[in-house]
Amino acid sequence: MKQAVIAALLAAGTIFTAIPDAVAQQAATVKSAPQANAKYKVIFQVSDNDPVKWNLALNNAKNVQADLGKENVQIEIIAYGPGLNMLRAESKVADRVNGALDDNVAVIACDNTMHNMKLTNADLIGGIGHVKAGVVQLMERQRQGWNYIRP
Repeated sequence: MKQAVIAALLAAGTIFTAIPDAVAQQAATVKSAPQANAKYKVIFQVSDNDPVKWNLALNNAKNVQADLGKENVQIEIIAYGPGLNMLRAESKVADRVNGALDDNVAVIACDNTMHNMKLTNADLIGGIGHVKAGVVQLMERQRQGWNYIRP
């Protein structure tokens, strides 16, 4: 009788240990599966007054859209500090920034930096968005699950 009970418990133990493995495997599958209509979200930081860095960020944004599809990704480029100089209407990358804006890349200026540099909207490329503090925008986006890249 004891052997029958022990055999039954051992068999039950095998079943119960298999259940957590199956549940874990299913959870892993669900976790890796993309949600319907979910978009990838990425924010790029550019805080350098350097056309090479800006071109790299703009190339990265374009490559992300090409690889994932424009409709599947939301992209922001946040500029603050010296990087804001590249958003001036006469900057070396103005044409590329305009192209990014046309491709639904949000390009955003830090109002704190604008104030410190005594810049107005008239000094910048048209269509640039604004936030009060660029670093806070980066923090908020990361908190919301956005991917952060600093080229």
